[in-house]
Amino acid sequence: MDILSTIGILLALLAIVGGNILEGGHAGSLVQLTAFVIVAGGTLGAVMVQTPLRIFTRAMKISIWVFVPLRLRPEEVAGKIVNWSNIARREGLLGLEAIAEEEPDPFARKGLQLLVDGSEPEVIRSILEVEIDSKEHRDVQAAKVFDGMGGYSPTIGIIGAVMGLIHVMNNLADPSKLGSGIATAFVATIYGVGFANLLFLPMANKLKSQIHSQTRFREMIVEGVISIAEGENPRNIETRLQGYYQ
Repeated sequence: MDILSTIGILLALLAIVGGNILEGGHAGSLVQLTAFVIVAGGTLGAVMVQTPLRIFTRAMKISIWVFVPLRLRPEEVAGKIVNWSNIARREGLLGLEAIAEEEPDPFARKGLQLLVDGSEPEVIRSILEVEIDSKEHRDVQAAKVFDGMGGYSPTIGIIGAVMGLIHVMNNLADPSKLGSGIATAFVATIYGVGFANLLFLPMANKLKSQIHSQTRFREMIVEGVISIAEGENPRNIETRLQGYYQ
């Protein structure tokens, strides 16, 4: 659980609602269903138009990383790689076959299988780096979905504000209807700017940070696997891998 994400959202909401109360307003004045429907629905619809289905689906899937990031454990995996190198020195690369079958991480399992198959170090590097680049590109594109939401949301908020003002102008002769129109206008603007700067853009940046960490983690695995393929000393491999997490 990423406690900073949770605290950050709660702190932002508390600051806005608290500031409104300190100015003499009340929390209920910031709750406007019509404004929410306009901003949330309009933003979601706009970003769906610009995004391929598989990228949009991936974005929704990885959004949980903002609050529950993947546990990469680079120190633990580095220790496993050193153990693999010791086994390879004692039993040869074929000694890693049973370990490859039991390895839970698909990326590390692929690297081990390439070792067992006797692939050349440069071939192993080329295959694994293509997979790294492909995964990183796909996930970065998914994170940019929230960048798009952050770009559209304020504009949709302005559309909601204009719609509210149109409603006000159409009912100038009936003062009883002016209040709801004005409320929709201003609250829609708050929702648009608030969603963008307190939720969507921070989510996009947090996801990009997570993706970068995953890429570095996979690069560490590639470095370890290549070092084993080249027959390096396990102590040298351990020292090299430490640079990825210390």
